[in-house]
Amino acid sequence: MTPEDPHLFFAEISLDISRGEHELALQRLTPLISHFDGSYLFTLLLARAHKGTGNLPQAFDLLKKCCALAPANQIAKKELVALYSSLQTSSHTSRTSPDQEEAAPDPLTIELEELSAALMQFQPSLDSETAEPTTLAEQKIPFADDEAIEVPTESLARLFSKQGALKKSIKTYTMLIQLNPSRAEHYRQQIDELLERL
Repeated sequence: MTPEDPHLFFAEISLDISRGEHELALQRLTPLISHFDGSYLFTLLLARAHKGTGNLPQAFDLLKKCCALAPANQIAKKELVALYSSLQTSSHTSRTSPDQEEAAPDPLTIELEELSAALMQFQPSLDSETAEPTTLAEQKIPFADDEAIEVPTESLARLFSKQGALKKSIKTYTMLIQLNPSRAEHYRQQIDELLERL
């Protein structure tokens, strides 16, 4: 059963993870994998939950999937590199003798290099327009309130506010509170101002 408001659900999961309740996050996310298979944010949260429980190979695979889902997004890429570095460090410290011959590259190294090469060569498809251009009035219509916001940003929240989509702006700031607690007070002030405009 999918949650009524995925934005708030993802914010709750993010809060669980930030509190170190990784098992709880996994229990809540696992039944929904088929519903959010193509969701960048869902996959990222699932990867973080697996990482927190110590299931590093699964976290690694999920972070690679995030990079494929949103190649331009740097969050998953940074987490993937950090996880890879920690895996490499732990494998180097587990070696018994310093004069041991260097082993052949492990599969993780090969996969990371292939993924990096693929990301560097990524070119978005340039479809030619075959229909009439979208009218300016249609362009100004914001997307529906129930559509998922994959990557919430402060700029996006301000844009929603300027468009008059106050509920979407509030949802975006709510998600940002969970993702960036150090700026929570600023986001709460923005939410208060938006609530006064409702």
